[in-house]
Amino acid sequence: PAPLGAVGLPASGWDAVRRARSPERPRAQAYLDAYFTSRAAVSGDRCGGTDPGMLCGFGEHAGRTVAYAAQTGTATRPAGYRTAARLIRLADRLGIPVLTLVDTPGAANDAEAERQGAGAAIADLFAAVASARTPITTLLIGEGGSGGALALAAPGATYATPDSYFSVIAPELAAAILKRGPEEVESTADQLRIRPQDLVELGVVVPYG
Repeated sequence: PAPLGAVGLPASGWDAVRRARSPERPRAQAYLDAYFTSRAAVSGDRCGGTDPGMLCGFGEHAGRTVAYAAQTGTATRPAGYRTAARLIRLADRLGIPVLTLVDTPGAANDAEAERQGAGAAIADLFAAVASARTPITTLLIGEGGSGGALALAAPGATYATPDSYFSVIAPELAAAILKRGPEEVESTADQLRIRPQDLVELGVVVPYG
């Protein structure tokens, strides 16, 4: 990825949100295609569920095998989190490094997701990432919404592209909780400090280079 500063950075928090949500920015598939010379997908959570919004598998980069778990910009389903946790534990046993791509507005929170154990699936992925001995590197490529994004983020090894943001909650929802009107959403985004350069300053992501 280009280092922060090599490409124009978002001027405001809301600008960061707009850029992360733009249909024109690169998505996970483009990053995976550019990074790997070949890939073999891993699908399913071994509980009968699949999530097309979480791409998992093993690929070859510079002659080396690397595992990957990549969100595609949708709200991640419980099956997606379980599949990613399964992949990370397998890679850990095999001593294979892992690349995760973060891009989700947040975890799916509908009734079906709750019935499928969304909270437990996210917690299990947190545990898989935290306990892995193999190196895990994370690139934030778009939206980084709440725990649904944080679960895939490697502590101390998370990087961000200029077209991304990371937030504990979406600006629209933060404004609603604070009983602010729609006209205050943009200013709320600024107060959340969600721009890539804010994340570097806060120590949430690592400066590139």
